[in-house]
Amino acid sequence: METENSNQEKWYRTMTAKMAILAIMGLLLLIPVQMVKNVIRERAGYAETARIEIGKLWATSQTITGPVLNVPISKIVSDKGDRINSTLHILPENLDISGKIVPQVRHRGIYETVVYDSEVTLAGNFSTDSYENTGGYTFDWDHAYFTLGVSDNKGLKDDIVLEVDGKRVAAEPGAMDNDISESGISFPVALVPCGTNGYKGKYTLKMGLRGSENLSFSPVGKTTRVNLSSDWASPSFQGNFLPVESGVTSSGFNARWIVTHLNRSFPQVWTGSQYNPGKDAFGVDLMLEVDHYKKAERSAKYGLLFILFTFFVLMVVELRSSEKIHIFYYLLVSFALILFFSLLSALSEQIGFNAAYLLSSVAIIGLLSAFFRSLLKKWHLVLLVSGLLTILYLFIFVLLAMKDYAYLGGNIGLFILLAVLMMLSARYNLFTERKLPADQQQ
Repeated sequence: METENSNQEKWYRTMTAKMAILAIMGLLLLIPVQMVKNVIRERAGYAETARIEIGKLWATSQTITGPVLNVPISKIVSDKGDRINSTLHILPENLDISGKIVPQVRHRGIYETVVYDSEVTLAGNFSTDSYENTGGYTFDWDHAYFTLGVSDNKGLKDDIVLEVDGKRVAAEPGAMDNDISESGISFPVALVPCGTNGYKGKYTLKMGLRGSENLSFSPVGKTTRVNLSSDWASPSFQGNFLPVESGVTSSGFNARWIVTHLNRSFPQVWTGSQYNPGKDAFGVDLMLEVDHYKKAERSAKYGLLFILFTFFVLMVVELRSSEKIHIFYYLLVSFALILFFSLLSALSEQIGFNAAYLLSSVAIIGLLSAFFRSLLKKWHLVLLVSGLLTILYLFIFVLLAMKDYAYLGGNIGLFILLAVLMMLSARYNLFTERKLPADQQQ
């Protein structure tokens, strides 16, 4: 009877019980994985704070709105001579913008962001033929002024002069009114109408402008044409309108937009603050080519996959050999796998994501290979486990590089992995209870 009892494996030492314990342990290990993801998000928050601080010191993202012609208007509304006073905002018939962006990377500690210098030229013409005698108002052309909305005046460089009708008009700080833009510059100039309340004129404005990360333009022209170029190789075109033509190479980009008044959400002329042209702005983001925090966080989302896959491989090793692996060793292996994501995030801040991924994966696979060598004592088992881990790390790296197709590729990869595991389990009867040899049976 004692011999029979000794031959019977205790229930808590069976593979079924071990699988249950490992399943619970896998769920509990989601806690440290989540903690690593929280640390990555925290570091990303520090980087965003550093970018904002650099932007405040240099100049923030810039949106240019204008030029806009503003004319004081008034009319008598009663026999007593009561008047209504307002300002008529008139947009240009044509707005042609050309700009050259010169970016540079600035650092604050280990964090970095993109800032730029730019040279922008705006040219076009105004015509008020169709707005003469609007609503019976009288136009005060002597006190007319042009405004140019600029998001952050700190980015304005040198003197800015507006050439209109052959006159050179120096810029004055402030937008004079906040109907269209909260910040910017103004050009007060007395205009000479061509007839009753009518005005036609051409303008040219050249300006140097600093900013960070983004440069955008509001489509205030009846026809707005924008041409931008830069030696920055990773632009992202943003806003309400995409370029009609664009080219991006390793040496930079160029882009061209054409927007008409029919494409936008505001008219060519209005009074007061009824519309905000900045809402229809479009332009370009100067993106850092690799956002390593997002990639590190995305890779950490596969933490459970790393752990479960490694658990399965180790259980296969146990079942197909005489080796027995204690639960404690499974736990140590799990901690090493979780450490990979923290190590990846820390290194990527210093050397970039790709190099950090390679170095972290080599370090963890090397550590686990040495551990398995001392634990399993058989090189073919060590090579098997290390090879499968290498394939898994390579698979995750490919998913991170695929971007738009990562979800599809991940599902296809997991389907293939599950199919292989199911076929191996069925072929080798991994979890079928093995009988004792006849000479060991009572």
